[in-house]
Amino acid sequence: MEDKVENSSDRREMGNQEIPTRQKGGLITIPFIIANEAFEKVASYGLIANIIFYLRKDYHMSVAKAANVIFFWNAAISFMPLLGAFLSDSYLGRFLTIGFGSMASLSGIILLWLTAMIPKSKPPPCNQSTQSCRSPTPAQLAHLFSSFALISIGAGGVRPCSIAFGADQLESRDNSKHQGVLESFFGWYYASSFLAVVIALTGIVYIQDHVGWRLGFGVPAILIFLSVIMFFIASPLYLKKKPKKSLFTGFAQVIVVAYRNRNLSFPFPNSSERYHHGKDSKIVVPTDKLRFLNKACITRNPEQEIAADGLAVNPWRLCTIEQVEELKALIKVLPLWSTGIMLSINASQTTFILIQASSMDRHISQNFEIPPASFATFGLIVMVIWVILYDRVILPLASKIKGKPVQLGVKLRMGIGLLLSCMAMVVSAIVEMIRRGKAIQEGNSSNDSAVSRTSAVWLVPQYCLLGLAEAFTAIGQTEFFYSELPKSMSSIAAALFGLGMAVSNLLSSVVVSIVTKLTSRGGKESWVSNNINKGHYDYYYWVLAIMSFINLLYFLLCSWAYGPCGEQATKVRDTGNDSKGEEALSNRGIDVKGARG
Repeated sequence: MEDKVENSSDRREMGNQEIPTRQKGGLITIPFIIANEAFEKVASYGLIANIIFYLRKDYHMSVAKAANVIFFWNAAISFMPLLGAFLSDSYLGRFLTIGFGSMASLSGIILLWLTAMIPKSKPPPCNQSTQSCRSPTPAQLAHLFSSFALISIGAGGVRPCSIAFGADQLESRDNSKHQGVLESFFGWYYASSFLAVVIALTGIVYIQDHVGWRLGFGVPAILIFLSVIMFFIASPLYLKKKPKKSLFTGFAQVIVVAYRNRNLSFPFPNSSERYHHGKDSKIVVPTDKLRFLNKACITRNPEQEIAADGLAVNPWRLCTIEQVEELKALIKVLPLWSTGIMLSINASQTTFILIQASSMDRHISQNFEIPPASFATFGLIVMVIWVILYDRVILPLASKIKGKPVQLGVKLRMGIGLLLSCMAMVVSAIVEMIRRGKAIQEGNSSNDSAVSRTSAVWLVPQYCLLGLAEAFTAIGQTEFFYSELPKSMSSIAAALFGLGMAVSNLLSSVVVSIVTKLTSRGGKESWVSNNINKGHYDYYYWVLAIMSFINLLYFLLCSWAYGPCGEQATKVRDTGNDSKGEEALSNRGIDVKGARG
């Protein structure tokens, strides 16, 4: 069924003539949409990058507790876009979802800003003479966590809808012009997103480190306020599509109907008469894999269950074969999807790397030092450079040498990324072992605020390895989803990587909690101690390296069990799936089309 849209051809009378009013949408709306998401990313990424220091200093949280708070916050930010996409597709539409998300982001950042502006909203400073610190009260924590929750809700409303809402505005009856304008929009969108993350990790972080939290939180609040005003000012210009049925609803219907029909007997093999399918469907008999789900599309009384238009009278009583096969396809890719969770766990360890960086020499000149959170830009830069080189230099050169199109398989790239992720944790452990040893030699074993003479540049290789790992696995995994899932499930393919990030942050919290509990038994210093020199962050990294190696073996097993990919997976460049894979980087705010020109 075609989407219903607002009447864009309204007419008004002037004398005896009817003059059509201006069509809604178009290029005039694009700056408002791009600015809205760009400002949201500047604000949220700028806050998350440095928040560990705020939680430790102003809320007196231990390293492990602060890390867990950030893991949960990141998990919420990664999960909420899935909920936002569902609400947008099924109930609210993209305009209302973005508007609601923008208001939630503004409210959340204002609440967080108030914690820096109002002294009573957080614990008083520690007593330096007695070295005692008061813990935050439940009301103070509720204030803080409410701000995090609202910021997460805002990201869930803005991020999954902005690019699709922008594409809606560029609909044209002239397809030749439409394609060129759409490509230009994607380029500007991705370039602005990448620039937003760079500004967040440099400019916003620098303000927080050198000016203070009041201005460091105030600037993002002002940016979000401007984005909300700009977005709603252009409301009369937007083309606003109404929501349609979501795939998530279809999956739920298959599960419910299959359970209700669990006692039905299967029809004879290859019998299509008792299976419900769409009018133009090429599939008339469901596959035998996950056969129990086939009961969702078995008809018992076609006259009563199927309407005259061929649709089910009650979709919660009868599903189509297409719905069943879509759910099967999703279940089939889940094992390989789960192998990417470990890479996201490794990538989420930046909290501990920030603490390492803050204890090392970060000067690049006598008067300037790099903020700890800004080191993450090295990983982003490597990620973008690799994508550009791979797509524009390596593949064309290899194809020219071999005389035929060359493309690394998606599963091969996923495996390379997981291997690089494992190597990144090994390098992290070695660098921390060296840093800790030198810090103890310098007499800093009992002083967690002392800065050693070890250069923080030693942290760059592990950031670069993690950036490369994400470039390989993130794009490879998303291209795998796009090539293996039905075309009707492209939105699910884009959402799976974000879901993996949400799960990884929850599991990261579990890992930190277990390590803290096991290593602090008997009054011993935890490996993730508040005092980085008394703890053993290097041991913690070795644990992650071992888990990464086991995950690599698990990936090989899942890859073997899955078997060969479909033909589309070997023709990624011909079908345009290379651009689809970049949506995985977009989930982390790293969009590369604009950088590729």
